[in-house]
Amino acid sequence: MTTEEIRVRGTVQGVGFRPTVYRIAKACGLCGEVCNDGQGVLIRVSGSEAALEAFVQRLQQECPPLARIHELTRKRYEQELTFDDFIIASSVSNAVSTEIAPDAATCAQCQAEIFDPFSRWYRYPFTNCTHCGPRLSIIRGIPYDRKTTSMAAFAMCSNCKQEYKDVTNRRFHAQPIACHVCGPAATLERADGQPITASMFSMLDDVDAVCTLLQKGEIVAIKGLGGIHLACDATQETAVQKLRQRKHRYHKPFALMARDITIIEKYCTLTTREKELLESPAAPIVLLERRGVGSGETDTSLSPLSPLSPLSPLSPLSPLSPLSPLSPLSPSSPPLASSVAPGQKTLGFMLPYTPLHHLILKRMNRPIVLTSGNLSDEPQCIDNDEARSKLGSIADYFLLHNREIVNRVDDSVVRVVGDKVQTIRRARGYAPAPINLPPGFENAPQVLAMGGELKNTFCLLQHGQAIVSQHLGDLENAAAFQAYQDTLNLYLNLFQHQPEALAVDLHPEYLSTKLGKELAANHQYRQLLHIQHHHAHIAACMIENDIPLNSPPVLGIALDGLGYGEDGTLWGGEFLLADYRSFKRLATFKPIAMIGGIKAIKEPWRNTYAQLISAFSWKDLTNKYRDLEFLSFLQQKPLDLLNQMIEKRINSPLTSSVGRLFDAVAAAIGICRQESSYEGQAAIEMEALIDTGSLNNHEKIFIYPFEFKNLDSIYFIDTHPMWQALLDDLQQHISQPIIAARFHQSLASSITEMVKTLCQENVINQVALTGGVFQNSILLDLVTQQLQRLEINVLTHSLVPPNDGGLSLGQAAIASARLMG
Repeated sequence: MTTEEIRVRGTVQGVGFRPTVYRIAKACGLCGEVCNDGQGVLIRVSGSEAALEAFVQRLQQECPPLARIHELTRKRYEQELTFDDFIIASSVSNAVSTEIAPDAATCAQCQAEIFDPFSRWYRYPFTNCTHCGPRLSIIRGIPYDRKTTSMAAFAMCSNCKQEYKDVTNRRFHAQPIACHVCGPAATLERADGQPITASMFSMLDDVDAVCTLLQKGEIVAIKGLGGIHLACDATQETAVQKLRQRKHRYHKPFALMARDITIIEKYCTLTTREKELLESPAAPIVLLERRGVGSGETDTSLSPLSPLSPLSPLSPLSPLSPLSPLSPLSPSSPPLASSVAPGQKTLGFMLPYTPLHHLILKRMNRPIVLTSGNLSDEPQCIDNDEARSKLGSIADYFLLHNREIVNRVDDSVVRVVGDKVQTIRRARGYAPAPINLPPGFENAPQVLAMGGELKNTFCLLQHGQAIVSQHLGDLENAAAFQAYQDTLNLYLNLFQHQPEALAVDLHPEYLSTKLGKELAANHQYRQLLHIQHHHAHIAACMIENDIPLNSPPVLGIALDGLGYGEDGTLWGGEFLLADYRSFKRLATFKPIAMIGGIKAIKEPWRNTYAQLISAFSWKDLTNKYRDLEFLSFLQQKPLDLLNQMIEKRINSPLTSSVGRLFDAVAAAIGICRQESSYEGQAAIEMEALIDTGSLNNHEKIFIYPFEFKNLDSIYFIDTHPMWQALLDDLQQHISQPIIAARFHQSLASSITEMVKTLCQENVINQVALTGGVFQNSILLDLVTQQLQRLEINVLTHSLVPPNDGGLSLGQAAIASARLMG
């Protein structure tokens, strides 16, 4: 008889791991116990050596769906075990080094139960089990037990308690277990405070009534898993426009939710990989290629004679309606409202990921808009009273519930580029699952990295893993910055993180940098490390591609809006030879003035003028291109004042930003010329113009030339010849899509040529593509293919975003590497 102590680390709490241990131990004839503690799961077990070997092998093979084993260690247990059976013991509180599971979409079994009239979970909006449901969004502390979650407020009824204690039941120790009798409840309210009477609806319950309201064209605020959303029927132009006007979100695309894949396929083309992402436990928003505007069918679903018209005697609001509350709508597919995603060729779709969403959409045969419930630029509302206060002027109705959302968690956003998943926003379903660090980081010191200013995340590095927070938004908004601080404090407590050092961005005015300096001073951390923005982007890409600590440098190409450079200027088009500890700047784009500073981000024409006046004299431009409509547009601007601002560097910092170059080209061809209403709008809409098939038609693609210049051992990419060719195209009335395609192809070719030049002077075997500009799938695909043809290994992002959402991971890696020497 052999007795062992087996330690399992990873995502092993709250995911049905202990019942699995119990089941396998019983099957193998073993005695002992299993419990949760701060490090994960601890097993003490006794039996024959053969039985123990079979037990460990099966444990790894039969791991529960949401569990992830990162480490399993075994050692002899010298003390005597007095068990004559195998049991599940109570949790032990000690030093924390375990993982918190991300929130998970409703599993197939729970989904079946909420639509089964004979189930006690029939139509219960908060049904869950160990395979699905809330995790991060409700947790206050570790170990993950009911008393450390917002479910502590709900005492289990006898039936739920029986299932909770039944080791053979899939709800064994499912901490959020609840039912109609004992759990949270959803209630419908009018935004104007007037009562809702039973005569208003012929629906089954408040949740089902939401579907009718959406069909009527109403806007409903819905409290979900990690926040409150605003919803409306995505096929009703009036409803979508009303939501845009009330929310002051005039152009940015809305996210969509549809009942099932079949409905999504009516509006978008899906690959197998995209379907897998939509149906995964993470259930992210997936950016999909749209089939066109709607499905081409006539929209009759809301005509005056339609059963859905509120004026009709057959309206679902009428008790005379033959439309059963659970019957589907007409099988026709009305086109989406044109204002759902203006100027886009992709749509962001997700599937229902809670029972609440499944119940609302049961009889909805078309998509709904489901966008964050917040005022412009503020964090998503999570509190009922906050929602009533802030969203009362936007929503017509509220569907709220009484389970507290402890942690705000936005919807994740991903897309498939080539055959690889690219994460654009990492939040629900993915965070805070840890990222294992590459070889060499096993004994890395604990580091707290504060992230950037936009699309912020922070990162805790400990125990050879990086824990990157969920997306926290733009810190320039006061409410977002407060939410950032609250979430940071929560993570530090949850993971009992005690950093030896803090890492911050080099930019002195970032709020995250200022807070990092303040924390370092108050807590007397050993070191505060300032990390260059683009070096952090590259390091993040290296980490997720498992590049070992002491590997040779890679060539990192970091293209973005801007980041603070080591020389005090704003960088954004960088070619850096980098390892985890240091970098050398080999090449960049020629710096151009950002006229008006931040105004240049919001008014793209400023970037066009700055580019043109840097490449040509205004006299030459007007002589040669006087007939161009764009020059007439610029002549209406205060050019003398702008020239003085450039000459005297008055609020016009130089930047090598490729993001601003995209803005300049877009404005020149008439896209978002006067103003962009959200970050990256001009570049995104220009990308959407391109017929990707034309990129392979070499007869149509004429490459705009770029010029390379070497100054002080750094190459500069000069856009002057590119602009001359582009203006010639405009003069010849070449169409927007062709010019957009030529620019993308030309930029990709210039990047590739620069890599070839740098490879002749440096030992380069791997190239990392990073920064927000590489969210452009066309540019990313073109550069990747061209570099691969040169037999260069290309590193791209998948686990974290290429934008500033991945910055904190890179900061933590660089700080850790420098501390280890």
